Amino acid sequence: PVCSLQNERASLNQQIIRQMRMRAGAENLLRATSNNKVCDMVVLELSYINSNLQLLMEQLEGLNSSVEVYQNIQETSSIPLIPLGLKETKEMDFSVSFKDFILEHYSEDGSSFEEEIADLMDLRQACRTPSRNDAGIEILAKYFSHIPLLESRFFSATRQMGIFFTWYDSFTGVPVCQQNVSLEKASILFNIGALYTQIGTRCNRQTGAGLQDAITAFQKAAGVLHHLKETFTHTPSYDMSPSMLSMLIKMMLAQAQECLFEKIALSGIRNEFFSLLKMAHEAAKVGDTYDQVHQSMSQTPIKDNVPFFWSTMAQVKTHHYRSLAHYFLATALLDHQLRPSDDEDQQEKALSQAYDAMPDGRSPLDILRKIEERRQIGKAHLRRAVIGHEEGLRIHSLCRHLRKLDVLQAILQASHNRSLAKFNDNNREDEFTDYLEAPDIISKTEHKAEMETPMSTKVKVTDFFRRLGPLSVFSAKQRWTAPRTVRLRLEDRDLGFTLRGDPVPVQVTSLDPLCPAAVDGLKEGDYIVAVGDADCKWMVVSDVMRLLKDVDEDGIDIRVVSLMDSGLPMPTKSATYCGGISKTYSMICLAFDDDKSPKGRKVTKKGSFLSWGVKNHLKSSSTLSLPTADYSGTLPWNKPCPTFPSSSPYNDSALY
Repeated sequence: PVCSLQNERASLNQQIIRQMRMRAGAENLLRATSNNKVCDMVVLELSYINSNLQLLMEQLEGLNSSVEVYQNIQETSSIPLIPLGLKETKEMDFSVSFKDFILEHYSEDGSSFEEEIADLMDLRQACRTPSRNDAGIEILAKYFSHIPLLESRFFSATRQMGIFFTWYDSFTGVPVCQQNVSLEKASILFNIGALYTQIGTRCNRQTGAGLQDAITAFQKAAGVLHHLKETFTHTPSYDMSPSMLSMLIKMMLAQAQECLFEKIALSGIRNEFFSLLKMAHEAAKVGDTYDQVHQSMSQTPIKDNVPFFWSTMAQVKTHHYRSLAHYFLATALLDHQLRPSDDEDQQEKALSQAYDAMPDGRSPLDILRKIEERRQIGKAHLRRAVIGHEEGLRIHSLCRHLRKLDVLQAILQASHNRSLAKFNDNNREDEFTDYLEAPDIISKTEHKAEMETPMSTKVKVTDFFRRLGPLSVFSAKQRWTAPRTVRLRLEDRDLGFTLRGDPVPVQVTSLDPLCPAAVDGLKEGDYIVAVGDADCKWMVVSDVMRLLKDVDEDGIDIRVVSLMDSGLPMPTKSATYCGGISKTYSMICLAFDDDKSPKGRKVTKKGSFLSWGVKNHLKSSSTLSLPTADYSGTLPWNKPCPTFPSSSPYNDSALY
């Protein structure tokens, strides 16, 4: 089901870009014509196109709301968690560009590297459909570790490769196209974080080990997204903007905190005073973290791009867990009385730390000692629990997707019924006193969810293009002469130069300008790349000397290269397109055909208004159990679709 969902996402992305191309063409025609009849026809066509875009966006939002397919198949009694969808990308063909560059820059036969290029393209293709487990993370991390090597080998500041990286926004489906390889790095990093969220939602949360795996996965997802936010600046798509990433980080940590709460409650909650107070604090903590998520989702422009399902779910969980906190505290006050054998000081301290201010100025000791006081305040907490659960159910009913989540509705209803039943059990028909207002419960936890930067984003890989030589020397930023053949002959058992090879490759030093090798064209500082038929780019001095020690009177041919002055670097050009986002992107991508490579097209390259940057950063009683329900059903969604940004009016705030 997950793969099917990802395929449907890819199909929607293609339809969105097709409609956007049609819209761009219609808008250009509208600007170019003065014929009123043509204008009326174009305006009508634009209305159809915009309607189609709205429908496609709604379908994409529906996919982002389809959380049930990402849950553990054995899950029957836990509130579903929200995963991130993977960013989609177009298939890439590096072969022509890389072969040309190898021939032009490294003076080697590009066709001899066909196998390496094919392996690279296979690895990238595998990254488009990773498995939802550690093996999938490993695939993404492996390609992510290869990208800096490719960047050093092939992507020079003084020339463009003609390779366009295209990635689709995870929330809007809007494509971003750049020649800058940083887009590739950032998008793969985003997908590593997204894949961790999908692993987290698929964990079996009915076991301690499964819950711990889920906690770890969400913490790692938050760590990866934080690294993306801190490393790449001015990212040209909504899903990787700083504000969106900040919200996503909060959401992942909230889900990790929710799993921590479930882990504490997994074995049952002891119906004991101190245990109930502890659970009240823990539940309040989960409620507060989801409240922060919802507040973040309510900010512009995030609220225009986050699925309504997500923000509604955050709201529902805020009310649900805060209501649980009031229920636990009420149970502690109503089910337990202060006995002579109890530690009065400890109970007084625990109750005083439950609030910022005591109810109606009462003292903790008075509440603990007086049965009627305990009952009144316990009822006040139950009243807030009932009202909170009712509000959660009301908000739940507003979202079509949430209404289809049977397990969520069952848990919310069971929690409400339990609080209402306990309130009725402690209510008196002849009671007409004014109701107290229970204060908020302080949120705190013994196990706070923290971001965790996974080591898997940095894995050791073998450079596909190792045969080109050591990367410290043979890189795209260095310019070389074509390899020259020099004949070496001995004169009085002396070659006429010495060798230095730390690090590799071996370099010619102390060259006698009158020796035969110098006369034949050898220069001071030349690098020896071959001795006879032996490639020696990776050889140390001792290895090269071993090849030269048996030189006879006929001599031996060596091949050398000389480092050229690179001169002043040319300004980097980056053709960028991001849907209809105004003023910030060129429309170069609109001319691209899905089925054809961009290499042969004539396009006008414009400098990108968005530059990618990398920041430098150092840095034993009865038990109570949570309500459960059988899980089944599919998800709807219900949210007014955000208006697609127009490509006509200029608006500097269109991106962020």
